[in-house]
Amino acid sequence: MRVLVVEDELRLADNIAAALREGPGYAVDIAYDGADAVHFGESGSYDLIVLDLMLPGIDGLHVLRRLRSQGQN
Repeated sequence: MRVLVVEDELRLADNIAAALREGPGYAVDIAYDGADAVHFGESGSYDLIVLDLMLPGIDGLHVLRRLRSQGQN
């Protein structure tokens, strides 16, 4: 399972990713802002996206709308 973690607080993002990698053994990518989240979301196929709504630059709601408008569920 591939997971994208989108969180601007570095320590929190790293802790979430580490827990997902170590426990269930998921493949995890991390985006620290909305622009990177859009880039990762458009270029990769993820089973799950853990998305913070309050991000610098492009907020999480905009990221969600953009990915959904491109047919990503």
